[in-house]
Amino acid sequence: MANTPAPAPADTDLEAMLARALGKAAPEAAAPVEVDPATQRCGYVAIVGKPNVGKSTLLNALVGQKVSITSRKAQTTRHRITGIRTVAASQFIFVDTPGFQTRHGNALNRSLNKTVLGAVADVDLILFVVEAGHFNLADAKVLSLLPPSVPVVLLANKLDQVHRRGELAPWLRSMQERHPFAEFVPMSAKAPKDIERLFGICEKYLPQQPWIHDPEDLTDRSERFMAAEMVREKLFRLTGDELPYTSTVVIDRFEEEGQLRRIAATIVVEREGHKGMVIGDKGEKLKRIGTEARVELEKLWGGKVFLELWVKVRSGWADDDARVRSFGYE
Repeated sequence: MANTPAPAPADTDLEAMLARALGKAAPEAAAPVEVDPATQRCGYVAIVGKPNVGKSTLLNALVGQKVSITSRKAQTTRHRITGIRTVAASQFIFVDTPGFQTRHGNALNRSLNKTVLGAVADVDLILFVVEAGHFNLADAKVLSLLPPSVPVVLLANKLDQVHRRGELAPWLRSMQERHPFAEFVPMSAKAPKDIERLFGICEKYLPQQPWIHDPEDLTDRSERFMAAEMVREKLFRLTGDELPYTSTVVIDRFEEEGQLRRIAATIVVEREGHKGMVIGDKGEKLKRIGTEARVELEKLWGGKVFLELWVKVRSGWADDDARVRSFGYE
């Protein structure tokens, strides 16, 4: 019987890399201590990838609380969302970005792509998120936009959905040929141990400098912004694929009275028929959107919320640069 040939040195290195990445234990959580400013680290970490690859879920897991909305719709995240997490002496400022848009060239998508490019231009580390074992043209487009001067970690998400781990080694080999990744991190954003391990991996890329934010901060986004995002999440989740992604939410009024917040918001759609989808039979759909958004906001802020929702038609707004800007897009 012929002997099985030994793996080539490159293959051996890849197998060892895969074994190390899968075998690293999560670090023990350190007890809170006074941190000497001279030992502090602080830096920006961009989370990039094609639409609907799990970037917002990852950001929320890293921060420990929902700061970026999620849904099955591919264009859910539309803004640069900053999530902040301070662990021991290191402050991580994570930047979640919209998925890079290649299908439509309207004003809204041009704005989203501008946000992606702006986010990766001035960070200390990039987490390039792909589905473990997969890589397609949409992934390749995002990878081609990454600046060569910034270290990139290949984050193979949804590892829990890979049934044959042995297939990851040849996939990793092909990925290493595409880009000189600084590290390879197979993980699931839903696994707490994987999230803790990721902090240890990212930490060494943060420059030594004083923290930028208060250690208790979780995001630099305003409550007004978070209110609009939460309504938009419920809008997309409850209308499914029926409603085009070009629908948006505008906050008309935001008032605080002690622990009570009074919010009036308008859901903007492009067609009269879409308005009916959002309102639903006897207003039930709109009522449910409002109720679920209110519950989420009360959980986020720890106080009562009074939320009024309206629906208006603004035909062609996503193709109008001025209107896109007026609705809060960069």
